[in-house]
Amino acid sequence: MKRVTIHDVAEAAGVSLATVDRVLNTRPGVRKATIEKVRQAVESLNYQPDVFAAGLAKKSAYRLHFLIPNGPNAFMEDLTREAKAHAVSMSGARMQVHVEPIDAFDGHRVTGTLAILDKSVCDGVAVVAPAFPEVRAAIDRLQDRGVPVVTLVSDHPVSERQHFVGIDNMAAGRTAGRLLGRFLPKHPAKIGLIAGSLGLRDHADRFAGLREVIETEYPHLQLLKVREGRDDNERNEDLIRKLLAEHPDLAGVYNIGAGNRGAISALTESGRAKDIVFVGHELTPYTRQALQSEIMDAVIAQDPGHEIRSAIRILKALCDGVPIIDDQERIGIDIFLKDNLPTEA
Repeated sequence: MKRVTIHDVAEAAGVSLATVDRVLNTRPGVRKATIEKVRQAVESLNYQPDVFAAGLAKKSAYRLHFLIPNGPNAFMEDLTREAKAHAVSMSGARMQVHVEPIDAFDGHRVTGTLAILDKSVCDGVAVVAPAFPEVRAAIDRLQDRGVPVVTLVSDHPVSERQHFVGIDNMAAGRTAGRLLGRFLPKHPAKIGLIAGSLGLRDHADRFAGLREVIETEYPHLQLLKVREGRDDNERNEDLIRKLLAEHPDLAGVYNIGAGNRGAISALTESGRAKDIVFVGHELTPYTRQALQSEIMDAVIAQDPGHEIRSAIRILKALCDGVPIIDDQERIGIDIFLKDNLPTEA
């Protein structure tokens, strides 16, 4: 198929190449009616600007900083691994991807990291942003300093961030509620809940989605109080042990965040793993094995590679002032059971 070019856009809109260039790069001097004609031509032709080629033509370098939580979180480790792999593979293409470890549960430290960034250091920032007011203010100040910010995995929608890269976490929580509601018996039963922290927007949204479905469609199921383990395996193991001891009739467990290894260990140790419906997040070697051994019943996942690639593309587009292709950047929700696990690479 022939690639749509800027010449095609100019012809469809009935304007010059220079005018199309000004519109795509959001430069002044173009009337609103003309801008609208160009945008309609872009949309109707499904024109996709070659951001990489444009960057090379401008002889620009993209210095992108990724702020990703450290610690024993297997999904964040995958996210970091993907970002570092892209840093190596794109190092010769005027793309510099730097990964900065952060503590997602320490709003002050995340704020401090954001505070020292400006255009002398980087051209764009992707951050897994905890939903603290001081983090929102730091994102806004960074935007004011001319550095575009996208939130990654966990959003901060009240901030001035430019874009969110991640799944719809309300939908993910509703999905968990639907799975638990369908898997559990029709008589009254209890569901234990573990979160990293409801101070993280993704965890709060997942809980809200879960509660909406359970309370509306499965009112016979009782949601126990959310216990926070900071995505730590040892803490989650201890929390699951306490849940089992306090609620001998526990029928289901939903781990809203990470730390699945600890939950898996406690359930296995109890001897009750196959009697309890366990739903969690992210496909890692540990959750894969738990699905195969029927300790976990379902895993709701997102693709870390897609998220890193999407964040890079979006930051490049923001740096160049070109449109973001929303369909390309939409992150899907995957549901894995024992029966549909992808083949290991």
